[in-house]
Amino acid sequence: MDLEYSAEEIAFRDEVRQFLAENLPLEIAAKVDAGGELEKQDMERWHAILNAKGWLAATWPVEYGGTGWSTVERHIFSEECALHNAPRLVPFGLSMLGPVLIKFGTEEQKREILPRILDGRDWWCQGFSEPGAGSDLASMTTRAVRDGDDYVVNGQKTWTTLGQYANKIFCLVRTGTGGKPQAGISFLNVDLDTPGVEMRPIKLIDGGHEVNEVFFTDARVPAANLVGEENAGWTIAKYLLTHERTNIAGIGFSLKDLERYRRMASAMTRDGRKLSEHPIHAAALAELEADLEALQISNLRMLANARDGAASPIDSSLLKLKGTQLRQDILALMRSARGPDAAFWDESPANTNSDLPPHADHVAPTYFNNRKLSIFGGSNESQRNIVAQTLFR
Repeated sequence: MDLEYSAEEIAFRDEVRQFLAENLPLEIAAKVDAGGELEKQDMERWHAILNAKGWLAATWPVEYGGTGWSTVERHIFSEECALHNAPRLVPFGLSMLGPVLIKFGTEEQKREILPRILDGRDWWCQGFSEPGAGSDLASMTTRAVRDGDDYVVNGQKTWTTLGQYANKIFCLVRTGTGGKPQAGISFLNVDLDTPGVEMRPIKLIDGGHEVNEVFFTDARVPAANLVGEENAGWTIAKYLLTHERTNIAGIGFSLKDLERYRRMASAMTRDGRKLSEHPIHAAALAELEADLEALQISNLRMLANARDGAASPIDSSLLKLKGTQLRQDILALMRSARGPDAAFWDESPANTNSDLPPHADHVAPTYFNNRKLSIFGGSNESQRNIVAQTLFR
């Protein structure tokens, strides 16, 4: 197994770097670097730039508008985007629903929906979690009852990320009650302007509005919006979550966060010396660097196995486990470095410490927001169960 990039892959990396240098808007990159909140138009603008280049749908087959990149090229692109402060692409249409439709959807669904994801006409959000069903999705209760050419949907979804911007939602709904709970779940696409569908904001601990809850009250959804067969949604959901967990690992973002910490530590002093030279922080940084290096090697090994047709079914769970834990550890170190100042994030000019990197006053909200990483996409506890059941059965 060769963990080094080939000459062709190095050339591709150089092409990506040049493209980012020439096309990534500086004002958007500055927001990302500062840990600021991106607005809808920022995300849509970067989406459109990549679509015009043909680099938007990295995981899709070429015949549907994808790039045709190898697993290693997709990894290189993702890592370089993170290192150059490109916005993270909204994943719900591109990385979740798109691959699901390509594998399970009808030809009519592919022709209608995939182009609208690419050109940005549709913004999708995800309707999986419920107030009483998060990692245990099989206990979900949102019900869809067939009535002629429609399903009548009643229930509630929660933690709907960026749903305030979306016009569509893909949902897991219960269409059967017999047998195992997993056997009665279906995958249904819903227009958010359907009568009986209401979205309400949830205010997060960092003060932001990133997630929502969605209520369905006798909402009539065309049966043609069903993806795959009725009561086969559990299989589709597992396929989708494999893509989501791999994306959540965020190795490129951990590399960038470590770079941010180094900048912060070199600009701060404690006990009369730079924080980067302080034994406690130096030791913590060295441990995180070693963990990240090990994760990068593991990821390259998994990519090589996937390229050779020998991917393990637990790879996405392992990447999600270690990747999210590592990023949280890096953010915790950054928060520790700020000390008592991390409790505040007043962005007014009078309260800005010009000696610190621009991201320093965003440490607290970023830290709080990313506590979710070990929960969504299937909690890390659930991923440990998946790994254990696979390895020790």
